[in-house]
Amino acid sequence: MAGTDPAMTAETAGVSPRRSHIHLMPDTKRRKSCPICGKPTAAAFRPFCSRRCADVDLNRWLSGVYVVPVTQDEEEDERREDDGGAPN
Repeated sequence: MAGTDPAMTAETAGVSPRRSHIHLMPDTKRRKSCPICGKPTAAAFRPFCSRRCADVDLNRWLSGVYVVPVTQDEEEDERREDDGGAPN
């Protein structure tokens, strides 16, 4: 750093040498909330707050509310595998 005295140490500058300049991240466990209802999560049902919210999420996956997008190329690859690799 320009303008600082190279002979100055943490002790002579009045700064504790053990104190870190990096701030600790806040406890994120307290900030987590259930993705279904927004209540704080329970360790037994993480990331949900209860069995009910976990079941609601499972039902959404099974009923097709949540879907993983598939590209056209992946669909064509699956068709080729089903046809035994024969070209169209």
